[in-house]
Amino acid sequence: MYLTTEKKQEIFAKHGKSATDTGSAEGQIALFTFRINHLTGHLKVNKKDFNTEKALVRLVGKRKSLLDYLKSKDIERYRAIIAELGLRK
Repeated sequence: MYLTTEKKQEIFAKHGKSATDTGSAEGQIALFTFRINHLTGHLKVNKKDFNTEKALVRLVGKRKSLLDYLKSKDIERYRAIIAELGLRK
């Protein structure tokens, strides 16, 4: 599996408050970005995998809604996570 428990803890430790803080918006956005990048690579190889494409679109929507939430609550945290992950906005 591409996303192990250790990888999740690493993502949350780097982008969240701690390795066990899985509920922070920054940690969730970072996790969604990791999954989106993985699914994008999968779809480049398997162009007709429409179920994965639908899951990818759903994940992008979730990440966008979390980014919108973070933007409305704390613009500095929003700008920091955008710069850290290299997302375009």
